[in-house]
Amino acid sequence: MADRQSIEAFLQSQGPVVDVRAPAEFEKGHIPGAKNLPLFSDLERAEVGTTYKQVGRTAAVQLGLSLVGPKLALLGETLQEWSSQSPGQPLRIHCWRGGMRSGSMAWLAETLNLQAMVLEGGYKSYRRWVLELMEQPWPIHLLGGRTGTGKTDLLLALAERGVAIVDLEGLAHHRGSSFGGLGLPAQPSTEAFENRIAAVLNEQRAAPQIWLEAESVQVGRCRIPAGLWRQMQAAPLLEITRPVAERLDQLVEVYGVQDPDALAEATQRIARRLGPQRTTTALEAIAVRDWHGACAQMLDYYDRCYDHELERHGQEESLTPPERRDLAGLSATAAADQLIASGLATRSAKQHH
Repeated sequence: MADRQSIEAFLQSQGPVVDVRAPAEFEKGHIPGAKNLPLFSDLERAEVGTTYKQVGRTAAVQLGLSLVGPKLALLGETLQEWSSQSPGQPLRIHCWRGGMRSGSMAWLAETLNLQAMVLEGGYKSYRRWVLELMEQPWPIHLLGGRTGTGKTDLLLALAERGVAIVDLEGLAHHRGSSFGGLGLPAQPSTEAFENRIAAVLNEQRAAPQIWLEAESVQVGRCRIPAGLWRQMQAAPLLEITRPVAERLDQLVEVYGVQDPDALAEATQRIARRLGPQRTTTALEAIAVRDWHGACAQMLDYYDRCYDHELERHGQEESLTPPERRDLAGLSATAAADQLIASGLATRSAKQHH
């Protein structure tokens, strides 16, 4: 019989994570890196659930057996293939509650002489672990700065040098503005976003600092978990500045390669906030591919948005005023080196050389 493991032991183990829930369940949210091997399709799962409610458990189990029977050979082949890709490591199997679906798949794995373990409490216990993780105290430091100051590039450069970060925008597939989704993959659900954050935080438990970009609570359609957001609101803030010309160059580098129609559409979405004159000027610049001209119209609006967020951050009485650092003329890598050399950013112990 397959070992049943707590969520901590399950996550610390090695081997493929096999999520046997239906595709729609998996799509909504799953353990990062997990593979989906559904015991039932979405339609079949609904059918079994309805039978359970209307007729009873025995009838639902019998229906489940009739649905799974024809698939057993294919399910077994997939389990063997995934097991062969990680020799000597168990298949880590879970369903929603750690019940019949994961138990059945673990039985199939062991029938094929494959090592398997089952997550006690299933994905439900994993989600509880994720939300509890957000409530734990973390050594959060925020990197702020107006649009175009290169905050994300700087964060990634710090990470390359061994400083712990959580790239919220990267995990959300969004840059956090009306234009933030252009050229990026579809956003995950908020649940999947939370799972991704938890996976990164779990790897940073020993870090003396964890740097995040100062964001609004919404990164596109993804919402920052409440426990983490409260800590971000009270965290020390480092505000970086750059000259307007450098910021415009940065924005052109990011948005000048996007589809002009998509840029125009995103501009029209914030037309009421931009105002008619600025909107018209921006759309005219986009039409003639004047990227600097278009981005210049956005800067004033986004600067006011940033200043408002900065004021809100400062409402916490316990906060010290944000430290400011002018990065004029510095590349992201040079800026990261400067922050580390000055002691503002600290590498994780295991990263010291």
